[in-house]
Amino acid sequence: MAKENDTVLLQKLHKRFDPMYGEILRKMRLYCRDMDIQALNKAYNLGMEAHRHQKRQSGEPYFDHCMNVALILADLRMDKATIIAGLLHDTVEDTDVTLEEIRDEFGDTVALLVDGVTKMSSVKFQSKEARQAETFRKMLLSMAKDIRVIIIKFADRLHNMRTLQHVPENKRERIAVETRDVYAPLAHRLGIARIKTELEDLALKHTNEKAYRDLSKKIKVSKARRQAYIREVTAPIEKELKKHDLEAGISGRPKSFFSIYNKMEKRNRPFEEIYDLLAIRIIVDKIEQCYYVLGLVHSLYLPVYDRFKDYIAMPKINGYQSLHTTVVGPKGRMVEIQIRTQSMHEMAEDGIAAHWKYKEGGKEERSQFEEHLNWVKDLLDRQMQEKDPDDFMESLKIDLFQDEVFVFSPRGDLIKLPKGSTPIDFAYAIHTNVGNQCIAAKVNGKIVALRTPLKSGQQVEIITSHNQKPNQDWLAVVKTSKARHWIKKILREEQKLQTLQIGSEILTKYLKKHKLSPDNPKVSELLGEFGFQDLDSLKFAIGRGDFLVENLGKKLFPEPEEKKKNDNFFVKYLRRARSESGIRVQGIDNMLIHFAKCCQPVPGDRIIGYLTRGKGVTIHRTDCKNMIKLYEDKERIIDVEWDIADQQKFQVHLSILGEDRKNLLKDITQCVSKQEINIIGVSFKVEDMYAKGQLDVEITDLQHLTKIMKNIRKISGVFTVERLDDTSQLT
Repeated sequence: MAKENDTVLLQKLHKRFDPMYGEILRKMRLYCRDMDIQALNKAYNLGMEAHRHQKRQSGEPYFDHCMNVALILADLRMDKATIIAGLLHDTVEDTDVTLEEIRDEFGDTVALLVDGVTKMSSVKFQSKEARQAETFRKMLLSMAKDIRVIIIKFADRLHNMRTLQHVPENKRERIAVETRDVYAPLAHRLGIARIKTELEDLALKHTNEKAYRDLSKKIKVSKARRQAYIREVTAPIEKELKKHDLEAGISGRPKSFFSIYNKMEKRNRPFEEIYDLLAIRIIVDKIEQCYYVLGLVHSLYLPVYDRFKDYIAMPKINGYQSLHTTVVGPKGRMVEIQIRTQSMHEMAEDGIAAHWKYKEGGKEERSQFEEHLNWVKDLLDRQMQEKDPDDFMESLKIDLFQDEVFVFSPRGDLIKLPKGSTPIDFAYAIHTNVGNQCIAAKVNGKIVALRTPLKSGQQVEIITSHNQKPNQDWLAVVKTSKARHWIKKILREEQKLQTLQIGSEILTKYLKKHKLSPDNPKVSELLGEFGFQDLDSLKFAIGRGDFLVENLGKKLFPEPEEKKKNDNFFVKYLRRARSESGIRVQGIDNMLIHFAKCCQPVPGDRIIGYLTRGKGVTIHRTDCKNMIKLYEDKERIIDVEWDIADQQKFQVHLSILGEDRKNLLKDITQCVSKQEINIIGVSFKVEDMYAKGQLDVEITDLQHLTKIMKNIRKISGVFTVERLDDTSQLT
């Protein structure tokens, strides 16, 4: 009976999907040299049978999704292996069909493509974020082996977005945001404009439905007016082209919903006040004709020169080439005009999808393809090192940043960077060591701060120093994932090394009192009991404050029972000493408190207390360099926490490095004074071409301090602002 039901069901599915399958084959015949109808039929039937009992959330047969994915791939003129993988892309994840069965039936290539788009659903992860990160990581690895993996994924995501209204509301926005932030930028980086634009518009529809509906209505209402205006703009251009015997295709179109919405948000203007909504496209036969037509257009309409871009001479990272010029058209409205060749147009629309034939091409074609995808390899080199899921996704999104600037090295080398990049990004693009040691930069011959955003056409020279190293503040201004990756890596290594050193000294000095050394077998025997793999992991935990060395001592040197019964001297002492301090000691507030001058702790810092004789408790930051000495007498270390009263002030020392220019000190002090901050002390001196100094201020908490440092960095000529742990560091 089950077989009969399956037979009837498959007949119904064939009746439904055969016309659609015929359309896929019709499209493929227009471009595909090797159809292999037998393999395509086998994939069509296998996919239909595997998904026969499954339904989508819309109630449609699940195989409807697979067919639409294959149809999108056929529109992109993809090869038979990609179409087959599109038909089968969900079989391994959602049915009983195995990857081995697909490999046996269709070969290694199809198996690789199907596996590449299969989610990490069979593996358990600690969080949704970790699962998402690993799924993208796997996709990137597969993409490096065969670019067709990501093209199938685009088709899969595009159809899912077209039918997103059937997904539960709690999932809808998450999928739309992921599409907007990852898939659309990735499609842009691969140059597939038609996919990128539709994904962005659909993402807007489901993240801000009201804005999408309003835009849709207004664009529809203005359609006749817009078409009339396009004819008004293009008619003189067509006449001029005809006069010069130039054949060209001219078309006009409104910009995408997402593009218009971004303009409205960025400029804070309503739809009616956004005039550059149109793009006129002129397609010619040869590159030299592009520039000739540009001259003709500029003779007809006044160009807006700061909005001219030559992507033919300087192609985008994704290979996009075109001339972009904005002109003042009839009625004073701005119109963007794009001029390109037919081959450039095909590349702009289909991007890397247009190059799927690289497998069949010769050595030169494969070389060009690999060169075009160098950014994928660079991206993978960094992404694979990111262990934290949030860091991985943040780094991936940075790599997919859309807009670019073009700057030059002193030798004339062209460097492409994301829009908003700083000299730090430029330095890391030149070489990792240049980035690590950059202290300042010259832009067009003038010294600028490292946080200065770069603009296209500028010449950038990096000034380095062997004494310089990356600092935490750089992370707030860099735009490239390469810069962010290396800054974080060095900061982590430095912090780990320092923490390990502190822990090692604490452990060594503690054990020395008992005439033991850290490599004593007694210590090694206890490592496993406390959950440590080796001695270094124990030292690191001690240095970080996650493990008290006394816990080890209790096992090594058990105390007599009578001593355990005695009241703790320090607790008794602390209960007698009270004052209004803003610190709670071991759960007791109003202790006699002093803040260490060596590290200047402020609310927000991680802190620890040290009991001094006759002076109560001194509060240190846990990363204070003097903690090594303090741990020599570990019994005096106690737990403390912040309990701050409003308007309480704390003193902090800031180290400032800047350009030796007139009124620099005046600008710094005025900046601080405007924020109603009390300046305790100032000292500056000139070294070479730099001004180096210290500023002592009173602040309320770590957030307050961060804001002050941020404002000082905005001052012209200021290179770096850092917090000093010890006044003796400023030499």
